[in-house]
Amino acid sequence: MPLRDIVVLDLTRARAGPTAVRQLADWGARVVKVEMPPAKDASGMADNRDGFDFQNLHRNKRSLTLDLKSPAGREVFLRLAKEADVIIENFRPGVKHRLGIDYETIKAINPRIVYGSISGFGQEGPYKDRAGLDQIAQGLGGLMSVTGLPGQGPVRVGIPIADLSAGFNLALGVMVALYERERSGEGQWVHTSLLQAQIAMMDFQAARYLMDGEIPQQAGNNHPTGIPTGVFETSDGHLNIQAGAQRMWLRLCETLGAQALLEDARFEDAASRLEHRDELNPLIDEYTKQFTTQQVIDMLAEAGVPCGPINNVGQTFADPQVQQLEMTPTVNHPRRGPLKVVGQAIKMSRTPSHAHSPTPDAGQHSEDVLAEVGYSAEEIAQLKEDGVI
Repeated sequence: MPLRDIVVLDLTRARAGPTAVRQLADWGARVVKVEMPPAKDASGMADNRDGFDFQNLHRNKRSLTLDLKSPAGREVFLRLAKEADVIIENFRPGVKHRLGIDYETIKAINPRIVYGSISGFGQEGPYKDRAGLDQIAQGLGGLMSVTGLPGQGPVRVGIPIADLSAGFNLALGVMVALYERERSGEGQWVHTSLLQAQIAMMDFQAARYLMDGEIPQQAGNNHPTGIPTGVFETSDGHLNIQAGAQRMWLRLCETLGAQALLEDARFEDAASRLEHRDELNPLIDEYTKQFTTQQVIDMLAEAGVPCGPINNVGQTFADPQVQQLEMTPTVNHPRRGPLKVVGQAIKMSRTPSHAHSPTPDAGQHSEDVLAEVGYSAEEIAQLKEDGVI
């Protein structure tokens, strides 16, 4: 595995931080998940450890339970950190300083450390100490203002997109820092936030405002600027069609036999179609409703017009194209048996990702991890007796 020599100390919980660590673990990084001993963990975040979410997020790791609030626990962590390559945490910004495990502290004993942090709103600024969760970032970052039907009011996206994008961004930043370390010999602090990641995900909608001063509005299933793009009715359901480019508009009309739409001045170019989209879409429906969903897909795909079905999640994983992409690797869980997890979206010809082990039980590898950094059996037994591990 390409990252087999990288040792990661994982202090993360919830979703954004574990998403970042998962990117490294799936390519072979030696991840130690550092978590509170169950008797001292009042967060409730691991209550359903064998459930689908926890198992999908924390695969390919070893688990060390450690009370970081105790002096002995902090001492253990610092010894581990001295030998590590990466630390990733997603505490509120002040927590790592109170625990005495912040970047500057770790850097003093390990200048090569790459220290990754995710917070809700950033490491500085007036909101830095607030609790930051995905939906809060979706709202503050502008996403909910452009999601949903016109006039519907704000709508959240159906996945934790701020969490996930923050995790992906941090993993990319950590990899860049590791690459840079090969030249400089020094690590660095890499940090992002749900808010920063959400703003970056706004992409062209944000650029519309920054460059042209235009505040995007809700457009429902329509594309904000390229029409026709959206959901269209068929005789047995619905499908997506994206034909905003002029050549695609011509192909769409020709394929559906919609010559009347080509001759209508309201729809002659992109600007006209955008202005009259509420009139255009029902007219396209009249043509697509003459066929089944699959018939329309087959015709338009043959003509080179982008289109596709609107699947539920079960239909997605049953789709032959999705099956070809091998997006459901399997891990073997000691209690639940074989579990399919969500695979990586990146495919590499020589060094593929690998889901090789399920989420470990809390503290499953504590003794092994501590022995690897020099703790004797007697010292480990004492730490266990004292409730440190």
